[in-house]
Amino acid sequence: MLFHVKMDVAIPLDLDPDLRAETLAREKAYSQDLQRQGKWPHIWRVVGQYSNISVFDVESTDELHELLWNLPLFPYMTIEVTPLCPHPSAV
Repeated sequence: MLFHVKMDVAIPLDLDPDLRAETLAREKAYSQDLQRQGKWPHIWRVVGQYSNISVFDVESTDELHELLWNLPLFPYMTIEVTPLCPHPSAV
């Protein structure tokens, strides 16, 4: 199942700098692992925003929920999920 996922990040400005750095490092490692597994095949920055647009390729909505819930930055995100299906005019 493919999903379009928009993630807007809003890390509190007063977050401890060491906690911020550690959280960002865990986020990068976790997301890159999911990319290597093929579960997160596409990720793009949104110009001028602390946001990304991603495509996830997972077995179920439950799996997507678990993957997103386990993102280290999850507590600081607003996430929009859109299920995708093949378009009949696609070549």
